[in-house]
Amino acid sequence: MTSTSTTLEVPGATLAYDVHGPLPTPDGPRPLLVIGQPMTAEGFGTLASLVPDRPVITYDPRGLGRSVRHDGGSEHRPEQQADDLHRLVEHLGVGPVDLFGSSGGAVAGLALVAAHPGDLVTFVAHEPPVMALLPDADAALAASALVTRIYHERGWGAGMAAFIAMTSIEGEVPADFGRELPGPEVFGLPTEDDGQRDDPLLSGTSAPVSAFRPDVAALRAAPTRVVLAVGEKTGDTVTGRTTAALAEALGVGLTSFPGDHGGFLGGEYGQVGEPEAFAARLREVLAEHG
Repeated sequence: MTSTSTTLEVPGATLAYDVHGPLPTPDGPRPLLVIGQPMTAEGFGTLASLVPDRPVITYDPRGLGRSVRHDGGSEHRPEQQADDLHRLVEHLGVGPVDLFGSSGGAVAGLALVAAHPGDLVTFVAHEPPVMALLPDADAALAASALVTRIYHERGWGAGMAAFIAMTSIEGEVPADFGRELPGPEVFGLPTEDDGQRDDPLLSGTSAPVSAFRPDVAALRAAPTRVVLAVGEKTGDTVTGRTTAALAEALGVGLTSFPGDHGGFLGGEYGQVGEPEAFAARLREVLAEHG
């Protein structure tokens, strides 16, 4: 599959994006926009290669990877990302498109549907971490803040170990989370502090993503078909629970996908999910709406 990469100037940033497969045309198959956060386009290489029947567009959110910020900001806010995505869809000139958003990318997609409902036909939201909708939201958000504090105090290995511990909890987050946490050596992570404090997942710059409260009324009113996808192996961990909470708020069911939170990965970041089965399920779900 051929891929082309280019950039788009938007207010306050230069966005880098890629078109995998044939360039989109008004009379061609509907493009599929694939987004993550804080993951960049490189995490979707395998998935894009397994959707050969339409153009697949991936991009790096502003301030991540190849997309350079000029606005002086550092926070990753879903509303701002939604505006960037809207401008990208307008720039492509072949909308409305379909969207697959995973994790923070799914949160940005929720903001996009609410603000620009005409941009999308089908939106597959894969495990959006909308912690504000949980019954234990205060404990979950406090645990997330603790992960950030540990990262700033002890470095990447300790911060990532705390993050893994938090996201592995089955059921509600205990109010005393953090009383006993595994060290980085338990997960084979580095124990030495490299001094870096700019990790977009751990530093706190992505806190607005997990704290985002979707506009349920706007999502219900939008013409976009919103599919809430959860991994078969995700279980009752936090992203499984946030997806279920959003499904209940919207009055829709959950759609099962192969694997877990990274089910689409094919070796990116050293992780292998079930990408062939995941892509087949995604194509099946998209085909249900033409």
